[in-house]
Amino acid sequence: MKYRKKPVEIEAMQVLDDIRVHLAICRWAESVTPEGQVIPVVMSKFDERLFIHTLEGTMTASLGDWIIRGVQGEFYPCKPDIFEATYEAVADHD
Repeated sequence: MKYRKKPVEIEAMQVLDDIRVHLAICRWAESVTPEGQVIPVVMSKFDERLFIHTLEGTMTASLGDWIIRGVQGEFYPCKPDIFEATYEAVADHD
């Protein structure tokens, strides 16, 4: 059998070579994390990587990767080629 991914909207930010972007990603993750839970996205103190605490363990996001907030509020990294093949921009509803 074949299956098609259900159309869902996600939130995502791309990891760029800019400390302001890294800080914005971390603030975003912190702002949507329930009080008392581990902040899911933290910056490396040594390089441009971000560490993402996922249900499967800690993953690393590098420059160009996307950080996705899934439909259940979970965060995970995604390589740019996979992101481009899987997602497309939608109009903002605000």
